[in-house]
Amino acid sequence: MRLCGFLRGTLVRGVVLACLALALGMPAVQAQQVTGVPGSPDATTTIDGHVLPPPPQPFTGQIGLNADQSRPAWPMRVVPPKGAPNILLIMTDDVGFAAPSTFGGVIPTPALDRIARDGLRYTNFHSTALCSPTRAALITGRNHHSVGFGVVSEQSTGFPGYNSIIPKDSATIGRILRDNGYRTSWFGKDHNTPTYQASQAGPFDQWPRGMGFDYFFGFVGGDTSQWQPNLFRNTTPIYPYVGHPQWNLTTAMADDAVHWLHQLNDIDPRIPFFLYYVPGGTHAPHHPTPEWISRISDLHLFDKGWNELRTQIFANQKRLGVIPADAKLTPWPHDLLKNWDELTGVEKKLFIRQANVYAAYLAYTDHEIGRVIQAVQDMGKLDNTLIIYISGDNGASAEGTPNGTPDELLTFNGVALTAEQQMAWYDVWGSDQTYPHMAVGWAWAFDTPFKWTKQVPSFFGGVRQGVAISWPARITDKGGIRPQFHHVIDIVPTILEATGIAAPNTVDGITQKPIEGVSMVYSFGNASAPSPHRTQYFEMMGVQGLYDNGWMLSAVPTRAPWDAGLGNVVLDPASGFKFELYDLRHDWTQYTDVAAQNPRRMREMTDLMFGEFAKYQVLPLDASAVTRMVTPRPSLSAGRTEFTYAGVPVAGIPTGAAPNLLATSYTITASIDVPEGGAEGMVVTDGGRFGGYALYLLHGKPVFTWNLLNLQRVRWEGAEALAPGKHTLEYDFHYDGLGFATLAYNNASGLGRSGTGTFKVDGTTVSTQTLEQTIPIMLPIDETFDIGLDTGTPVDDRDYQVPFRFTGKIDKLTIQLERPKLTPADVRKLEAAYRAGQDAN
Repeated sequence: MRLCGFLRGTLVRGVVLACLALALGMPAVQAQQVTGVPGSPDATTTIDGHVLPPPPQPFTGQIGLNADQSRPAWPMRVVPPKGAPNILLIMTDDVGFAAPSTFGGVIPTPALDRIARDGLRYTNFHSTALCSPTRAALITGRNHHSVGFGVVSEQSTGFPGYNSIIPKDSATIGRILRDNGYRTSWFGKDHNTPTYQASQAGPFDQWPRGMGFDYFFGFVGGDTSQWQPNLFRNTTPIYPYVGHPQWNLTTAMADDAVHWLHQLNDIDPRIPFFLYYVPGGTHAPHHPTPEWISRISDLHLFDKGWNELRTQIFANQKRLGVIPADAKLTPWPHDLLKNWDELTGVEKKLFIRQANVYAAYLAYTDHEIGRVIQAVQDMGKLDNTLIIYISGDNGASAEGTPNGTPDELLTFNGVALTAEQQMAWYDVWGSDQTYPHMAVGWAWAFDTPFKWTKQVPSFFGGVRQGVAISWPARITDKGGIRPQFHHVIDIVPTILEATGIAAPNTVDGITQKPIEGVSMVYSFGNASAPSPHRTQYFEMMGVQGLYDNGWMLSAVPTRAPWDAGLGNVVLDPASGFKFELYDLRHDWTQYTDVAAQNPRRMREMTDLMFGEFAKYQVLPLDASAVTRMVTPRPSLSAGRTEFTYAGVPVAGIPTGAAPNLLATSYTITASIDVPEGGAEGMVVTDGGRFGGYALYLLHGKPVFTWNLLNLQRVRWEGAEALAPGKHTLEYDFHYDGLGFATLAYNNASGLGRSGTGTFKVDGTTVSTQTLEQTIPIMLPIDETFDIGLDTGTPVDDRDYQVPFRFTGKIDKLTIQLERPKLTPADVRKLEAAYRAGQDAN
């Protein structure tokens, strides 16, 4: 009787909650569903989902003095509502609206085509304009500032909207589905773990496993080499991929995802899955296999250049119906970029190579996504699988500079190479000898018909993403097009409505923020239904915008996305932008600015935008860019000036937990023991092929090398091999600048300030050299700090190959920092530079 009363009460509460949800206009949560005999080993139940994890189920058996007088009862296994679909959520990286064939592009994307053919194409869907902000919004259903991701984690600052910490009051879709009976996984890019929590010391609550995902296979950070990735399984690093020259993460990730699906299906095909699949493609580095480069190059897609490409794509888009018939192609930005016919022969040759490698990377990535989709079909589960395929987390990336670059780290450190200089890498473009990015002209073309690119939130070139959604059991308008306005925060509520699962009120006892997006399920069967998403703010690095019921308020960027922002950045983002106004009901592409004709609407939109900023933690506005990367953060190395290591081999310590030797004086001291017969190998290193330093023994001789962004390598070397026994190696560097404080004001040369390095062996100076320039901002984000071996790539390929384990013994390693101290004269100098910058602007 007690059991029956419990069930009756639960069912009644479920019906009441469902009715209340309907009355409030929210998706109805199904009443509790029980299968099997309650208390039996095979019994299952759904939960109302408002409290996660669900409270313990009451024991429904009987307990006597002994087992013979008692009746056992098992807790019922929690399952999703009957008929809830499997979920495959896919998002590629840095793909502009016009790149894939599905939305008019020339790059073949048959997997995306397949989902669009079997389901729907959404042509008015938006991102945040940057990587990890979009991803945080995607997995939480809240705006990116609401969950701490106003910018990427590498640029985080100590304000609630920018600290790169997803708060406990905003549980992810992974956590919600997992607690409701799904098995959850995350493959690929994790750009939502704070850089200062990405080491083996944790904490791990902001890693995928801590955010509700049962299994993670991928990389932590903004990007990684697809040939030598900084790769993890759950929280365990996987090193290294030596001796497998054909291995590529793009394929390995699909292999692992297919294995996970089949393993789960073999264990119990009834268990529903949520698979979050976010490959590195096509963020730089563009690393497809040689076969894909050859395949795409043979198509000659880009031989006529970017201007002709835009015209071709624009015609394709109208033919496919993914833009309106009366849409206008926005003009080419002649003040920023050259026409194709203005380029030299060398530039054209290089840029075509860049585009072919990029296109190969996108086609390759889509092909591997197709293998995952095919695995779902092979298991017989495609009919009841909701597949959401988002093409890009922001617009096409213009971070490669107008000439492209063989190494994106050059751009982030303010260095640009001419086409002629880059031809040295032409034949190896896309291989592990490069970390390449394409010229801006291609990015602008891949955002056709819109203006601007990634990083720019106020124009659709930065935020308009093509999306395809299929669910054969539910979506019958196969091949349909949906033009309703939507945003990345709408994906979580869409999944919740599709599964019949409630957004929780509390998780782990913490009251949850309301979901800020709206469900898109209403549109599955209705192409003309109005969108309930009527207002949406946009902001990225100070640039602002607001969509409201068919109107768009757009700040005009003052800094191009390919400008690293190392010059005088003194713009007040709250008042320094020029704003334009677009009537999107009649102007799909933001072609005609109607601000002058609508002053009242301008005022209303501006007031509403700042109201949204206050509501969603957007303030304070900050227009700085790359220089924000040197903002002090609460890392494990913050505030420390001395680091001591016991000498035990340690690999994979990320930047946030390692000593930062940029823009400072420092001393590295290693006490080592050389065995009989001599020793060689790595003592300590940070970085790799595209920038970094290393202290090692080479054929017994002590060597210290600085790799200056793969443009120059400077070596300090002892003349003699070290004899067996104890030795002390010391590298002392005296920096000539005032530290990071000077970067925003006086860095026109591209690299950091000079300094002098002195290398000593057992107290005797063996080499002294001056570096005329040093690396100012950052080392490669996918390389790590290692002791006793080297992971990733070597600082100097000519000297050694990884892992280059040290064959002696390291007794002790210390690194002492002596950061520049600003004198009153230094402060006055910086203040004068700041005032000069204000006057110039």
